[in-house]
Amino acid sequence: MIYNSAQHWHKAPHKRVLFFGMSGLGKTYLSNLLRAQGDWFHYSIDYRIGTRYMGEHITDNFKSEAMKVPFLRDLLLTDSIRISSKITFDNLSPVATYLGKPGDPTRGGLPMAEYQHRQEQFKQAEVSALMDTARFIDRAEHIYNYPHFICDSGGSICEWIDPDLGAEDPILKKLSRDCLLVWLKGDERHTQELVRRFDRAPKPMAYQPEFLARVWSEYLNEFNVKEEDVDPNSFIRWTYAQALAHRQPLYEKMATHGITLCAHEVAQIKTPDDFDRMIGAAIDAA
Repeated sequence: MIYNSAQHWHKAPHKRVLFFGMSGLGKTYLSNLLRAQGDWFHYSIDYRIGTRYMGEHITDNFKSEAMKVPFLRDLLLTDSIRISSKITFDNLSPVATYLGKPGDPTRGGLPMAEYQHRQEQFKQAEVSALMDTARFIDRAEHIYNYPHFICDSGGSICEWIDPDLGAEDPILKKLSRDCLLVWLKGDERHTQELVRRFDRAPKPMAYQPEFLARVWSEYLNEFNVKEEDVDPNSFIRWTYAQALAHRQPLYEKMATHGITLCAHEVAQIKTPDDFDRMIGAAIDAA
């Protein structure tokens, strides 16, 4: 770890952390708190993906849909209107909408081949955004004069890291050299709440290709349906709980290269000083 003790952490003139874990356990809560109350630069991986690496894909998808409407088609062809996404730290819906869900097109689904293509685009975008972390650390300090830095990663970070390589994995090696890795870990109660929340409002996710191929095949067999008849929301609801179980050991292996904060502890953090004390204690306990 880049900080070897609580004392080292507290005395560091430049604190650098990367939050990882499932969405909904406090990554963005902590990032927003530190950005608003302290001298912290907030680097959102999802925002970087949507604006830098997938912005053109997203906009082209909007235009393809608009071209199906005669009125909008004529305006686009005469260059009379401009279509773009409006992504913010708090609204990443354009990215999720582009990723989509596989299944019946009459229910908003995508053919599996197209869904896999978009998943691969997202993977490449997320890896690129993660590898940009060091560049943004430098920008935060030398352009914007922020002494401290947060990398707010997406829930799918663990999908692209090979845990069997450990510290030799190229992504993990680079990130752990630049930041203190902080796993925000949920317990069984948090997992149940995440599943309930997802069931109420299912949203697209990104998966390892091997995991996606397995669960897709299992779903088709278990429910005896053809690809084009799959209910998109039913599939991603069915997949979500399996995805949580799939990701947990990957997060655990990542956490051996950093520290762990439990989600109930994160909820108690109200100030940057609270955060500093909790991080220091976790470093000494690691």
